[in-house]
Amino acid sequence: MAANQNKGEELLKSEIFKRNAFRLICKMSEMTMETREDTSELVDEILHSIFFLGRINKPAFSPRELLDNNDEILEYFKEVHPEPFRWCSSRLPRRSPFSCVLDMVVSLKGQENEDGIRMTLQEIVHELMENAPKRLLFSTTLCVSRVHKDKDWVRHYGVSMSTTGRPAGQILVAASCLSFWNEYVADAVMSYYPQKRRKEYFNGTIQLPSGASCEAFNIRGGEKIHPCLSCKNLFGLDTIATRSWAYGNCAEVESLSNLLREEEARERVRRTGNWNEENRERVKREVFRHLTGLLKNEDGIAWDKNYYTPQRARPEMEMMMKG
Repeated sequence: MAANQNKGEELLKSEIFKRNAFRLICKMSEMTMETREDTSELVDEILHSIFFLGRINKPAFSPRELLDNNDEILEYFKEVHPEPFRWCSSRLPRRSPFSCVLDMVVSLKGQENEDGIRMTLQEIVHELMENAPKRLLFSTTLCVSRVHKDKDWVRHYGVSMSTTGRPAGQILVAASCLSFWNEYVADAVMSYYPQKRRKEYFNGTIQLPSGASCEAFNIRGGEKIHPCLSCKNLFGLDTIATRSWAYGNCAEVESLSNLLREEEARERVRRTGNWNEENRERVKREVFRHLTGLLKNEDGIAWDKNYYTPQRARPEMEMMMKG
């Protein structure tokens, strides 16, 4: 009886994964039509990220299955965004799908429109959570980091990993460390990843610049969330929390990575541990080896050691999309 129950739960998770994949792709396609600037790269990126995750899902899903087995939709995306179909089994996404959604929402609502961003994300997550037994392609936490720039506050956002655990969550954290996150944030995460114990030979943890703030919120309910112990260890954030999450999964990581792209903030950040370039290269090699080991267990993936570079919609199709 327990075996039948587990089988039923796994079947439900697979169906929700497939449903949410299609919903996200459709939502991103709708939002890109509404932005002033060309955001088609974000659609391209989420297609590749979702197709990759479909490959390593159990059971695996093809791009056609993730597009609702609709041949017309399949052919449309192959025309407009051919590269995700070409590279979904050989190049790694640089970040999880919901990070692309966040960037699209920020572009749509405006960087300083925090309320509009939070409300739109809430609506999207509410739809994706329907009947979902666990987090499947959606984030639960939004982080807003703020820093003074030219006598005003500048906001930078981040969401928690929309895929967790082995192998998907660990693969995407490693890929983000090695190819996407700001180096200060990546070094902090790699000081621990993939364990919850810091490496003895490397401490890339940091202290945030004075005047910078970092707040996390539950996307669905809006309530403020205290940083976990992992974020305290990585970034020196004050907290009363007693629980730690896997390093790299929290929304604070992405938000602070975006914040530290601001030169003024980056110049004032302070490393707190025994950091040097030689040990940094060593820890990167260790993370790379762990990532390679995870991917060797995935039958549908033959990694060519490259990360996917998102592309704009094909020029001849762009006028059709916006027209």
